[in-house]
Amino acid sequence: MSLLTSTADLAAACARLARHPFVTVDTEFLRETTFWPKVCVIQVASPDEAFAIDTLSEGLDLTPFFELMANESVVKVFHAARQDLEIIWRLARLIPAPLFDTQVAAMVCGFGDQASYVELVKAIAKENLDKSSRFTDWSKRPLSPAQIDYAIADVTHLRAIYTHLLARLERSNRLHWLNDEMQTLTSPATYEQSPENAWERLRHRVRKPRDLAVLMELAAWRESEAQTRDVPRSRVLKDDMLIEIALAAPRSQDALGNLRAFPRGLERSRSGADIIAAIERGLSRDHSTLPRIERERRSNNGATVELLKVLLRQVAEETGVATKMIATVEELEAIAADDNADVPALSGWRRALFGEKALQLKSGRLALAVEKGRVITLDWLELDEPAASE
Repeated sequence: MSLLTSTADLAAACARLARHPFVTVDTEFLRETTFWPKVCVIQVASPDEAFAIDTLSEGLDLTPFFELMANESVVKVFHAARQDLEIIWRLARLIPAPLFDTQVAAMVCGFGDQASYVELVKAIAKENLDKSSRFTDWSKRPLSPAQIDYAIADVTHLRAIYTHLLARLERSNRLHWLNDEMQTLTSPATYEQSPENAWERLRHRVRKPRDLAVLMELAAWRESEAQTRDVPRSRVLKDDMLIEIALAAPRSQDALGNLRAFPRGLERSRSGADIIAAIERGLSRDHSTLPRIERERRSNNGATVELLKVLLRQVAEETGVATKMIATVEELEAIAADDNADVPALSGWRRALFGEKALQLKSGRLALAVEKGRVITLDWLELDEPAASE
């Protein structure tokens, strides 16, 4: 086990790893007090070696690591990759490819929704992880041998998990099912945090066009502030307060200060003036240019949605694919309202696995029943044939 602290050692190690068909990767970072994640350690392993990179080591150049991440001849294996990829995108403006996320793969292989790394290590590698360093402060130096061993273990066990899941996917001809998820993870748009799009995190909290217009401007202001100051969004203004301001839309700093939960005195600061300016921009927006506010689904589709949920669980249990991987509740609601809904569950392998059955259930061509304590599906057309021939 080793900790690399020099560019020369890192370059030599990455050159060795580049000769292998895959490498496993993980990061240790801090984000509690910042907007942008602060990477402290990067762990990498090939089939025959593993090491940790001290990213805080003075003078260390991570270019060899980024070149390895960009090497298209080497598969990069992560578990729950999104935050790790965000870090790499932030540092080098590149997304590792080709990519394999073992959490996504596990959802296709019968390990349920969002299987944890600990669960997969126990189930596949038959090991129990030492989590004693789980809540360590990775920014403090020097790192202890126990911390380094803990960090490297996250990529050594990942090798066995990857080879196991890959073999299962290939045997079941399901490897291509991961394509949609990997395309999302490898898209730079996934990691771009544009202030103009910050309102989308809160879109379901408002119902009127005027409120949405104000919220869009307020959320953009807060996002810019958080990014510029490199602090969490809540340090600038909490979500609930942002919504309250959007709904009240005060037109002066004094009125802003009169809001029940608004931080005392903040209304007279530069931030107070900026908030009022954002409100004014929102109030002056043309409502015809605003995104459409999605209304709640009609209540008369509620029974259909509940039946679709039962069908989804039945298909998931029968095929060993996690429900989350097949369809979301929002997609079920869309299917209940429209047979031609533009949702992933009605296209590609998901349609073949679940979508067609969902449409058949809606139209009365498929029924659900209980047999020996398990939900099963019955094709009404086949059941009607004997009766018709009598």
